[in-house]
Amino acid sequence: MQALRGFGLLLALGALVLVGLLSIWLGTAGIPFTATWRLLWQPDGSEASVIIHDYRIPRTALGILVGAALGVSGALMQALTRNPLADPGLLGVSLGAASGIVLALAFLGVGSVLGHVWCALLGAALASVVVFLLGSSGRTLATPDRLVVAGAALTAVLYAVNSAVLLLKPRAFNEFRFWTVGALAGRYFEVLWTVLPFIAAGLLLALLLAPSLNALALGEQVGRALGVHVGRTRVLGALAVMLLCGAATAAAGPIGFVGLAVPHVARFLTGPDQRWILAYSALLAPVLLVGADVLGRVLGSPGEIQVGIITAFLGAPLFIALCRRRKLVML
Repeated sequence: MQALRGFGLLLALGALVLVGLLSIWLGTAGIPFTATWRLLWQPDGSEASVIIHDYRIPRTALGILVGAALGVSGALMQALTRNPLADPGLLGVSLGAASGIVLALAFLGVGSVLGHVWCALLGAALASVVVFLLGSSGRTLATPDRLVVAGAALTAVLYAVNSAVLLLKPRAFNEFRFWTVGALAGRYFEVLWTVLPFIAAGLLLALLLAPSLNALALGEQVGRALGVHVGRTRVLGALAVMLLCGAATAAAGPIGFVGLAVPHVARFLTGPDQRWILAYSALLAPVLLVGADVLGRVLGSPGEIQVGIITAFLGAPLFIALCRRRKLVML
């Protein structure tokens, strides 16, 4: 079984390499594949070479990084809350990160990518706390349906706040309107290097928590009996989600459904072991995100459709299918 899972991981890695090459090859400027392959390894300063190295490679690399962050954060949220509908977008965490950036643009004049990251992290943290508090009732643990309703309520409020702020602050609107729909276009290596430390720290922390998450899946009392510190695991897991979701949102804007769909696929392929779920999610989510970005370029040619729109169309049917279950079982 372990060998089969390992082979599947290699296949996922191969699929990621394939969609990465497609992302570097396909675009508005029609560059033959042979020329793309040659210029990929031997840049010559031509217009095609500049397009490949200054635009398509950073876009593809950022898509891989953001995809991994969204996939792992979704898997982590589902494991921590034991909620099959947990997702940074559905529970308002992504929009909380976006709201942090909106307020920073409007009232603080923050224009740097690093400033956006810190504001997004703060917004994601506050949104996570608010959703959990709204989804809880007294000493009753937050249930899946309560968390989803709380996330929907918070999302509606944050949308209203963002709209009001942007209407009152035209300058902030001009900066935000190019970012509000999740997209990978127009992002350069500066954005990639800025968010890389945050996403790398979040991914490492999530992978380190995988054994503890396996123990908690058996129940809190069993987890404690196995030596797991439940409170510390939840706090560190929440920190990892905030790092991943905040940095991904600051880099590419709010992108939904990737964190919802991919962990379910990974769980179907590997079973309940969180170590494998997180590893598969880290590879399959970039495949979905970069593949959706390529699809948006092909369908929207000679323009393009933003990747956030494509992922919404791909992920919405899965969300509907999950909601139509008779009972939202605890994971």
